[in-house]
Amino acid sequence: MTEHLFAWLDERLDLSELRAFVAEKSVPKHRHSVWYYMGGITLFLVGVQVATGILLLLYYRPSAGEAYESVKFIVSQVQFGWLIRNVHSWSANLLILMAFVHLFSTFFLRAYRKPRELTWITGVLLLFVMMGFGFSGYLLPWNELAFFATKVGTGIAGAIPFVGDFMVRFLRGGDDVTGATLTRFYGIHVAILPAITTVLLGVHLLFIQRQGMSVPPSVEKREQAGEKIPQEPFFPNYVLHDVMWWYVALAVLAALALFLPWELGTKADAFAPVPAGIRPEWYFLAMFQTLKLIPSHVLGIEGEMLGVLGFSLAALLLLVMPFLDRGAAVGRPSKIITAAAVLTVLYLIIFTIYGYLAA
Repeated sequence: MTEHLFAWLDERLDLSELRAFVAEKSVPKHRHSVWYYMGGITLFLVGVQVATGILLLLYYRPSAGEAYESVKFIVSQVQFGWLIRNVHSWSANLLILMAFVHLFSTFFLRAYRKPRELTWITGVLLLFVMMGFGFSGYLLPWNELAFFATKVGTGIAGAIPFVGDFMVRFLRGGDDVTGATLTRFYGIHVAILPAITTVLLGVHLLFIQRQGMSVPPSVEKREQAGEKIPQEPFFPNYVLHDVMWWYVALAVLAALALFLPWELGTKADAFAPVPAGIRPEWYFLAMFQTLKLIPSHVLGIEGEMLGVLGFSLAALLLLVMPFLDRGAAVGRPSKIITAAAVLTVLYLIIFTIYGYLAA
């Protein structure tokens, strides 16, 4: 059946070039190869997000009067609705976690070095977009915690110099978090960000296919010295290994969805007192906690503004890293940049835990 279908398509589309490409494509094998699969797991979780998101869209209603009730209906009345929502929520968090792991593994293997600068840039932009998905999706259940956390989160945008007030009004759809904010976040979450993701992901994968898998500088030196680096056929060997990692991710996701259900909480009420323990999602906690610790004014500059500018500068440096660490392209990566990256990872872990415990 499969052979007949392929022959039918081959007769009409001439798939011989594609078949030859898949047959010849190979992936280098070395002791760091395991990090290759982090990108595959991230891509798998994107697929889970799309599939479960579409199912949730069938019942979700994006208005302040109906959003909470529609989510309540999904988890209590729709068959397996609770499971779909739990999988969607947990896979969103795992997706961002794996995107961070993929980013830092790529960083420490110096896979951003020439000629893969654009692959790195599209990858970093995809991480930012994934965090945008998390931020916009957090409000959609329209519960108390999400309402006040969004109020705090959008308020931080007000600290951006010159355009702060515009950004706050743009994100909220007005001066405060209201039903207009919910509708706006819904549009961003299901239309704007998916469109951006489709383009960036397509370009990112195209670059990877075009340039092949990067190898660490140490392996590249051995290769340049004449040593033959073992290769693994992309299909079926590498693909099957990738699928095995997807099974692992699916098992973790299923366990989390079954044993740690995502609470809905109480419906948002703009006139209710701010509940204790308001905090953003874990991937914003380090930034949130840092901003809380910065004094109100530092050298005459508003502390929150200084913090926002610092994080913006860090994001920009991350984006242009291939152009800062030019020595990596010739096997001499910067030790200062490596030390800064290690400190950044430690800072993110420590301040995320600190922010969680402090809340």
